[in-house]
Amino acid sequence: MATAQPAVSPPSVADHVALFDRASLACSKLITQRYSTSFTLGIRSLDARFHEAIYAVYGFVRWADEIVDTFHDRDKAALLREFRAETHRAIDEQFSMNPVLHAFQLAVHRYGIDREFIDAFLHSMAMDLEDICYNDQLYNEYIYGSAEVVGLMCLRVFCEGDEAQFEQLRHPACRLGAAFQKINFLRDLRSDYEDRGRVYFPDVCYEQFDDACKRRIEADIKADFDAGYAGIVQLPRSARLGVYLAYVYYLKLFATIRELPAQRILAGRVRVPDNTKLLLLVGSYFRYRLRAI
Repeated sequence: MATAQPAVSPPSVADHVALFDRASLACSKLITQRYSTSFTLGIRSLDARFHEAIYAVYGFVRWADEIVDTFHDRDKAALLREFRAETHRAIDEQFSMNPVLHAFQLAVHRYGIDREFIDAFLHSMAMDLEDICYNDQLYNEYIYGSAEVVGLMCLRVFCEGDEAQFEQLRHPACRLGAAFQKINFLRDLRSDYEDRGRVYFPDVCYEQFDDACKRRIEADIKADFDAGYAGIVQLPRSARLGVYLAYVYYLKLFATIRELPAQRILAGRVRVPDNTKLLLLVGSYFRYRLRAI
C-alpha cells in the first residue's frame, strides 16, 4: 500500500515578493561587479549585512551616471527626467518593475536614506547635461550632489539609525567623498574635456593647465583627504575596513598623480594596476586586524 505523501503548499504571494526583492538586489550586485572591481572589493570588505544596501546604492548612481555619460544618441534630458520620476515613484510606492530602482528603494526605506540626498545627486547629474563654466559655487554644488551625498547615503547604512553617530561623521564623510571626486576630475581631465567638453575645476583652462595649477588642486584634495580620514577611524568596525580600502586605493592613485607632471595628466588616464589593488587589499586587511585603523 502506497504511503500518502504530505501535500506541498504552492509558493505564496509573499514568497514571490521576496524572490522579486532578492532578484532586484542581485541585479545591483551584478552591475557593481561589471562596472567597478575596486568598489566591489570595498563592498566585500564590509560586514555582510551591509552588502545588499551598498550594492543597491551603487546600482542607482551608476545607472543615472550612464544616462548622462553614455547614451549620446538619445535624449539624455528626457531619459534623466523619466529616471527621476521613476525613482520618486519607486520610493513613494515602495515598488518598481525597474530592478535597480526597486533594490534602491528597499535600501532607502530600510536605512532612512534622505530624499534630499537623492534629489541633490540627480540635480548634479542634470548639471552634466548643460554647458557650464564652473565657478566656486557651482563646483561645490556639483561635488556635493555627485559625490558627497553618495557618501552620506552609505553613511546612513553604516550608522543603522544612530542619528548622533551620523551627525558626528557627516562632515568627514562629505570631505572624503569630495576628495574621491576631485581625484576623478584630475585623473579624467583629458577625457572629460575631449569627450564631453567639461572642465570641472573653477578658473582652470584646459589648454593652459600646468604644474602650478595642478599643485593648487592637489593641495585642496589633500586637505579633504586628511579631514576624511579622521572620520574613517570613527566608523563602526563593521564598515571601517571597506571604507578604508577605498581610501587607500584613492590615496595610491593620488600619490601616483602627484608624482607626474601636468602634461602627463593631459596625455591619458592614470590607473592603479590590479596587482597593486590586491596588495592594497591585503595590507588594509592586516592593518584592520591589528587594529591599526
